[in-house]
Amino acid sequence: MHVAVSHDVPRITADCGGNAMCATCHIYVDDADYLRLPPIADDEDEMLDFTECARRPTSRLACQVQVDNALGAITVEIPLDTESPVAQSVRKG
Repeated sequence: MHVAVSHDVPRITADCGGNAMCATCHIYVDDADYLRLPPIADDEDEMLDFTECARRPTSRLACQVQVDNALGAITVEIPLDTESPVAQSVRKG
């Protein structure tokens, strides 16, 4: 998520600052790459139920995917609309 935000990737707004609390960094991970990621945590799993776009078997929150040399490059797709009801309430504060 930090990589996406620092490179102004569209539709990754990361409203909660990477705390898995808004789902505005929802991504779809390539099938093969998904298998290389650490297992999904309970809080991330729950938050993915609140995404505006359909959840897929390879859905993740970008803020919970740590990009490093060990992981290497991965391929992701950004859903067309990452605005969730939870994110809207976070912004309204």
